[in-house]
Amino acid sequence: MANEKQAEQMRTAGGFIAALDQSGGSTPKALKLYGIEEDAYDGEAEMYSLIHEMRARIVKSPAFSGEKVIGAILFERTMDGDIDGKPSAQFLWEDRGVVPFLKVDKGLADEADGVKLMKPMPELDALLEKAVSKGIFGTKMRSVIDAASPSGIAAVVAQQFEVGKQILGHGLMPIIEPEVTISIPDKSEAEIILLGEISKQLDLLPEGQEIMLKLTLPEVANHYKTLVDHPKVMRVVALSGGYSRDEANRRLSQNTGVIASFSRALTEGLSAQQADSDFDTTLAGTVDSIHAASVAG
Repeated sequence: MANEKQAEQMRTAGGFIAALDQSGGSTPKALKLYGIEEDAYDGEAEMYSLIHEMRARIVKSPAFSGEKVIGAILFERTMDGDIDGKPSAQFLWEDRGVVPFLKVDKGLADEADGVKLMKPMPELDALLEKAVSKGIFGTKMRSVIDAASPSGIAAVVAQQFEVGKQILGHGLMPIIEPEVTISIPDKSEAEIILLGEISKQLDLLPEGQEIMLKLTLPEVANHYKTLVDHPKVMRVVALSGGYSRDEANRRLSQNTGVIASFSRALTEGLSAQQADSDFDTTLAGTVDSIHAASVAG
């Protein structure tokens, strides 16, 4: 890793990773939850400007610091923007003590064989070079598992690790995210298959290489404990996946060594209409609760 201090923070620090990486498809929903309706902006440029303002407000809040928020995942446009006159990644690390990551996937392909693979990323190398130049530590990419399909899940994990090796080649830390949809009836069966496929791919990684994993909170507590303890896994983090913050925190606290990487659950209760004092108080309570669940194990 280019920055050993950042690597050590990600490997050992108590706290969680904030997911501030809503992309084009999910931005209108994120803004609506924040109290900004679609008729309040005209076109993509205004929409992205508003979501950047929301993210900057979160990052600049006193509660958002490396004491409890050890990392943050950014959308590319956020990385390209500034916070208080500094490039976003630089501001996160230098001013807040938060390790910056970048969402690199370009969305999901249509469902096939019970899963949604990532769309092709022909410009990934160029994006990774830009990320390195901007001080990004690692990346995140998401696939989705909608059924306990052995062949589908194997394809998801194989694709994730293939792209992960490309990311490692640029000196960046990949967060591999094969999300299991929380509403599927065979979720626990899918998680058993997923654990097996990830374990196979980890065994194929060269000695000395590490990755991170971002996983749906499992039906059986500590289902992924072997991954938490694996020498080739820097950290296992959990997505909230549509669970309420209280439910996500409850499940998280039962999984030893797993920390949060929540998106919607992090911004729950925040509003563009709140005075800064109310906004900061709400965010501080959220950060405290997610931090407590992350260090409970």
